[in-house]
Amino acid sequence: MTEHPPRPTEQPDPSTEPLGSSRPHSLDPKELGFTPQRPVPWLAPLLLISTGLRTLLALLFGAYLDKRELQNALPNRVHRQVGPDGDLWLDFVADLGDGFHATYSVAWLLSRPELEVDGQRLPRGQMLLMGGDQVYPTASGEAYENRSKGPYEAALPQPPADGPAPTLYAVPGNHDWYDGLTAFLRVFAASRDANIGGWQTPQARSYFAVELPGGWWLYGLDGQSGAYLDDPQLRYFEEAATRLTPESKVIISVPEPSWVKAVDRPGEYDTVEYFLRTVVAPRGAQVRLMLSGDLHHYARYSHPDRELITCGGGGAYLYPTHKLPERIEVPPRDTLMRRTSHSEPYDLVGRYPEPAVSRRYGWGIFARLPLRNPGFATLLGILQTMLMLTMAGVALPRAEANAQRLFSIPLVIMLTVTLLGAAFFAKPPSASGKRHVRHWLLGLGHGFAHIGLAAVGAWVWLQLPFWDAPWPLPAVAAVVVYGPVAGLVASQLTALYLLVAGAFGVNLNELYAAQGIEDAKIFLRLHFAADGTLTGYPIAVDRICRRWRAEPDAPPDAAWISPEQPLRVRLAEPPFTLR
Repeated sequence: MTEHPPRPTEQPDPSTEPLGSSRPHSLDPKELGFTPQRPVPWLAPLLLISTGLRTLLALLFGAYLDKRELQNALPNRVHRQVGPDGDLWLDFVADLGDGFHATYSVAWLLSRPELEVDGQRLPRGQMLLMGGDQVYPTASGEAYENRSKGPYEAALPQPPADGPAPTLYAVPGNHDWYDGLTAFLRVFAASRDANIGGWQTPQARSYFAVELPGGWWLYGLDGQSGAYLDDPQLRYFEEAATRLTPESKVIISVPEPSWVKAVDRPGEYDTVEYFLRTVVAPRGAQVRLMLSGDLHHYARYSHPDRELITCGGGGAYLYPTHKLPERIEVPPRDTLMRRTSHSEPYDLVGRYPEPAVSRRYGWGIFARLPLRNPGFATLLGILQTMLMLTMAGVALPRAEANAQRLFSIPLVIMLTVTLLGAAFFAKPPSASGKRHVRHWLLGLGHGFAHIGLAAVGAWVWLQLPFWDAPWPLPAVAAVVVYGPVAGLVASQLTALYLLVAGAFGVNLNELYAAQGIEDAKIFLRLHFAADGTLTGYPIAVDRICRRWRAEPDAPPDAAWISPEQPLRVRLAEPPFTLR
């Protein structure tokens, strides 16, 4: 069954509302100040086209839209975060601005004064770090308001009454960059109010350095979708690094897990490695932890000197874990940095969801693809109908030779379009990385399967009485009768292709993006003790909430909306400790 955002309830009588009250009495968007959104239908045809165009424009004109150079005029302060007891609790969440149910489930948990997780009481983070992709599918002021800022304001509308306001920092991801970072800077770095609900937003740029307790430092980098690091940013971090000592321990927050992506594309890690080698290493400090989102799951790669963690479970569709490499080398051997940096092995020691669960989620593609992406199923139905009519026209025994030649022209075109579309679906021309033989074989096999389906459809259609009806009844009947059935069957064929291709590492993202899986969310809670000990707690939410109620009579700092279903949490793996 398709989930929907909460329905508005009856509005209260304004005459009975307490004077000065600003808490919503219902889930009406006019009261909330934002409109809860459904999950993004990632295979919707118009969305695919618009997102593809924005990605292409970002690749072609990203240098012209780059606002990082302009940030040189903004304040370059280095921040400091220490709790009243000399320690600090920090929450990390990433990939959060998708459907309301998943995004707000995580936001509500982050806003709780404390969480009881596997018998341990973990207080709310005094600092919240958003690790990239704060909005989907593309950045705009309205999208931020409806998909991330609004839900987080509703979860913590005011600073806690029993303590100081927590702070919020954000690293921009590739989706934040699709408008050239304009909306991101307005929301997180140039806000007149300098807050999102009860969270203060002290950062002035799209990157930042924060001094933490116990000799720890946090560096949040803006990599502009994998591009180079700009000179103002490098100068900012070089100045911040003058405060590092050989005893300092550094956390690097980056927009994407380049250590994993470098397995297939070795150059992905070069920018990060350059930063570590030229900014941090000269000071003798150690980079003990690297954090990232972008891949919508949890994965921890471990080395005695460093942990590499992907934690992108803040709200976006689930990305699988069962195809992750068990061991990686960082930096990769086949990279330009191999002559200046020594490669070290990292082992995959923790992941969420578990591989068996991740694999089982893949089988849900057959039901979820048409339900989550009705526009895509409609497009398949249109293409199948056109292909079937073309084949049926050629196959008619009464057609004259000249007519057959005329019909053969669009048939050739339709066959070519089908095969090329399937091949490009397996590996879009704009996608990074090499196109391997498996991409061609699987893509062309997918195309021939759709051609075979159309041939069977043409044979069946010619056995039915619709073809002999007066024109234009045959065409109308094909659109009304054949199209919907063909779209449903073709969507199942595509689902089968995605399941098979995913087993070979092809279209793995599409296999899960098409499903829009909202469950299996995760965020990371870190505790920095005054003595320098860092303990990490990956907090998993196996099932999100889908039913909510307004809380008009709650205290001012309490969430506007509370779950009607229990939100249970657990540790995705035992706590890990760094010193």
